[in-house]
Amino acid sequence: MQKFDIASATLEEICVFVEGLGEKSFRGQQIFEWIHKKQAQSFDEMSNISQNLRNKLAENMVFFPPKAVNEQISRNDSTKKLLFALKNCDIMDTENQVVNIESVLMSYRHGLSACLSTQAGCRMGCDFCASEGIGFERNLTAGEIAGQYYQLSKIAGERISNIVLMGIGEPLDNYDNVLRFIQLINHPKGASLSQRSITLSTCGLVPKIYALMKENLQINLAISLHAPNNQIRRKLMPIARKYDIDELLEACKAYAKGGRRITFEYIMIDGVNDSIGNAQELCKRIAGMNCHINLIYANSIPEKGYAKSSPAKMRTFQEVLTKAGFAATVRREMGADIRAACGQLSKDNQIKNNQI
Repeated sequence: MQKFDIASATLEEICVFVEGLGEKSFRGQQIFEWIHKKQAQSFDEMSNISQNLRNKLAENMVFFPPKAVNEQISRNDSTKKLLFALKNCDIMDTENQVVNIESVLMSYRHGLSACLSTQAGCRMGCDFCASEGIGFERNLTAGEIAGQYYQLSKIAGERISNIVLMGIGEPLDNYDNVLRFIQLINHPKGASLSQRSITLSTCGLVPKIYALMKENLQINLAISLHAPNNQIRRKLMPIARKYDIDELLEACKAYAKGGRRITFEYIMIDGVNDSIGNAQELCKRIAGMNCHINLIYANSIPEKGYAKSSPAKMRTFQEVLTKAGFAATVRREMGADIRAACGQLSKDNQIKNNQI
């Protein structure tokens, strides 16, 4: 028998469940607030709930918040990378499997930002990404995604104002759990984080972009484009063999209707996609779109052999875009020395000495 995953349940679902245990409905709201507002790590912390009910919860529900087992801090910019251990919530799993993921806490002038993982591993196989080599273990539940945010908040000691779903995994490949996570983190009786403070990054699962468009959410959508044409994109990203660049951009145009602005992420790889001709071709591809282009230094991944573009090439590429009328910025490099920057997240199966 599979127990009830309380951390992934909506307020209404918890209320119904506790009523089934013979308890009053308002107890469900108390439990929801303990998990998503007070960020409790166990049933024992729920001090306004009787011991009898806490025992019932432990018998009938599973509650395994992510456990931080290692922390690394960048010497350059104080970015923190956390290794989390996630316990399998399926009681039928006799091996009680634990998987590892990584999350990142970044500090900006406007506040703190959390980069969260949505899967343990990834199926997309992007050639410039360290996650490509670790395989795929499973999707994360909504509660496990939210739990990363709560743990990072405790470590930071203050509210985290922005979330980017840009960690390990493809968010739209875990569509239902990611949508439920947004619902939970946005709930007024929980963390109450505005949807406008959440950015979802996708490598381009076209049908899911259309599906997301119909959800009428207020989140920000970022597209990992990284190339101006099919030839280069297919070399870098296997998903481009299934959905070509024109198909992807049509979906982006549809999503952007009604005033929503798309962000295009473009990793600059020396000699691969960073020429003036590449920049000019990109301008033609996205002409007329309400978008912002985020130019990103390719980060060091020794096993891939890619080198990042020079600052001069980055500036020239940016100038071509801005002269064509596009908003284009160069993303600040953060956490590269601890492999916490874009494309560097993987997982570490060795629990370090500096456990937290």
